[in-house]
Amino acid sequence: MANPAERMKMRQPHIVPLSRQALALLVTLQPLTERDALLFPAMTDHAKPISENTLSYAIGRMGYQVVATPHGFRTLASTTLNEEGFDLNVIEYQLAHAERNKVRAAYHRAEYLDERRKMMQLWADFLGIQQGVNVRPVNFKRA
Repeated sequence: MANPAERMKMRQPHIVPLSRQALALLVTLQPLTERDALLFPAMTDHAKPISENTLSYAIGRMGYQVVATPHGFRTLASTTLNEEGFDLNVIEYQLAHAERNKVRAAYHRAEYLDERRKMMQLWADFLGIQQGVNVRPVNFKRA
C-alpha cells in the first residue's frame, strides 16, 4: 500500500508493507467497499479519505479516550519492535519518521522493504490478528 505525498506529514510518498492478515482483511472488505474508490472514505464526501482525527474520535466513542490514543499505538509498536531487535532505521522508516541528519537525509534512500515486510508480519502475529476474521458491514447513513 502506498500513501501519496499529500497525505503524509513530511509530504513524501510512503510505502507500507502489509501483513498476510491485513491483505486478507482487505480482500474480505472489498465486496463491501467496491463501489467507492477509498476503503475508508469520509462520511460527508466519499471522494475524500477519513480525517486524521477519525481514529481519535473512534477511540473516544469506545470509552478509551483517557487510556489510549492512535499515537500511543505507534509508541507501543516502536517499543515492541525495538525490543524484538529490529534495526532502528527500519522501525523509523516504517513510522515515516524523517531523518534528522540533513547530510544523511540527502543521500540515504534505502526503504528497507524486505525488513519492513518481515517486521509488519511479526507485528500482526504479535497482536494476535487472525486471518479469516468475520467482517460485518456497518450501516452508516451516507450523505
